Amino acid sequence: MSPTPNFTGQRVVILHRPGGTTERLIRQLAMLGMRVDVQWAPLSQAAPAPDLVMVDADAGWSELFPWAPGQNPMPMIALLSSEAPGRIAWAIDQGARAMIAKPVIASAIFPALVMATRFHAEAIDTAAKVADLHERIRLRPLVLAAVQSIMSMQGCDEAAAYRCLRQDAMRSRLTLEHVAAAILAGGRSRSEAS
Repeated sequence: MSPTPNFTGQRVVILHRPGGTTERLIRQLAMLGMRVDVQWAPLSQAAPAPDLVMVDADAGWSELFPWAPGQNPMPMIALLSSEAPGRIAWAIDQGARAMIAKPVIASAIFPALVMATRFHAEAIDTAAKVADLHERIRLRPLVLAAVQSIMSMQGCDEAAAYRCLRQDAMRSRLTLEHVAAAILAGGRSRSEAS
């Protein structure tokens, strides 16, 4: 079971349009110890990035952010007056990690904060894993070339050469790709293939 998140001291920006009411939402966020800013204009790139953004999704979306959907550097929550599935799907497609129905119900705020921050952290973690996988796929020919080099240098089979490469990587605390690059650059494997 994961610990209960603490939002005390975090900065949240509410992107809203003139004429909207945010007083109740601001009070609830302040009770959680969050620092709240309300902006009527697009989110500024010049200002320090907030920990979280809440968007009055009924007033539009795309013109509010300096980044493309799916590239959001912080978690976002959509404030929606309609809970229609199409409206929710649209907000998710724009990058929202959680929804709060309007008028805002106090009991909905904390679960939405938790959901938004957790989903955002998972998305960042997944993106890092995918990037690492892409890099490994890109460098895979390097590993294969190093294995063939070990096979010819030590006269061993492919399985033994892979084992040798893995042992070198573990000893040096480097990735297979880094060790493979060193071997292909003229270094010798420190492990004896057996």
